[in-house]
Amino acid sequence: MNAKPRDPDAHRARREPGWRSVDILRAAALVMGLYLALRLLWVAYPILFVAFLGVLFGLAVARGADWLERFRIPRGIGSALIVLGVVGVLAGVGTWIAPTLRDQTRELRTTLPQAINRAEDWLSRRGILLGHILSEPSASAVPGGAAKPDNQPGGLSGSLSGQLDAVGRYLFSFLSSTVAVLSGLLLILFMSIYIGMDPKTYHRGLLHLFPHRVRPRAEEVLTAVGITLRKWLTAQLVAMVVIGVVTTVTLKLLGVKAALPLGIIAGLLEFIPMVGPLLSAIPAVAMGFVDSPQKALFVALAYTGIQFFENHLLIPILMKEGVDLPPVLTLIGLAVMSVVFGFLGMLVAVPLLAAIVVAVKLLYVEDVVGDDVETVLDAS
Repeated sequence: MNAKPRDPDAHRARREPGWRSVDILRAAALVMGLYLALRLLWVAYPILFVAFLGVLFGLAVARGADWLERFRIPRGIGSALIVLGVVGVLAGVGTWIAPTLRDQTRELRTTLPQAINRAEDWLSRRGILLGHILSEPSASAVPGGAAKPDNQPGGLSGSLSGQLDAVGRYLFSFLSSTVAVLSGLLLILFMSIYIGMDPKTYHRGLLHLFPHRVRPRAEEVLTAVGITLRKWLTAQLVAMVVIGVVTTVTLKLLGVKAALPLGIIAGLLEFIPMVGPLLSAIPAVAMGFVDSPQKALFVALAYTGIQFFENHLLIPILMKEGVDLPPVLTLIGLAVMSVVFGFLGMLVAVPLLAAIVVAVKLLYVEDVVGDDVETVLDAS
């Protein structure tokens, strides 16, 4: 009795059916989960970004705790000493310079509008009409043909001040609540202490999210991301101190008023690469116009020289074997994060981009494409 030959197509059809109900439900659940995750990110992004900053600073604290362990100091005590020591130093420096800073900040607040007016007048006399760029209707377009003087709210000065106020409200909207700012700072401090105290616990917890077969590669990626973030943060903190001191001394030598708060602004905004130095130069150049356009030019040249020193000497020394981000990619990341999430997004844009670039290099360029790329693991 001869058996009938099996039809391979029919057998394959039975083993590989089309879309089943469970597949449709799984796909719908995946789409819904992605949608809910994006909605959660949109609503809770301040908490997520502050937590990211806590992890970022926690990696640096963990490195310091590793060094203190050599002197038989427990990690918990070492992490707390590092964080509290940094806070104490900042508080001490703030107390020391508080009288000068208070006086010069008051002078900056009262003199800056006058400096902006002088800068506008100097530019308008040379045919550079900022009003056509910044204001909605220009002064000459007022109904009835009556031009408003520059010192009126609708004139050139009012338009520029209005634009600056609007930009400030947009970028620094997250600072509108003192309670929110203090809560964010406390969250960063405590996260830094806990991560520095026992970073391996959180490292192992992340690894448990990956299957066993890919866990070794996931550990390499997490290690590379951690080293990259730590090196970037260390370089940025050193650069902030150096640029703040150099800017303060330079402005003091040039005789610019409110040199100390302007230097502090330059140091703080140094945390935002490329965009921060430009933002810090604007009030300093405007303050130069209080005395003369020539001094404003000298201030602009001084800021250009400081940035040349930073980009060609300081940063290459600090970031050797460190983060290698293309400038165009950095600019795009800063622009997108600032437009979507404001100033807080701008703060985390570069370290977040650095972490993503490391993951893409290892998981896609090496594992999928097959090209060899150099990472911080090769330099370590």
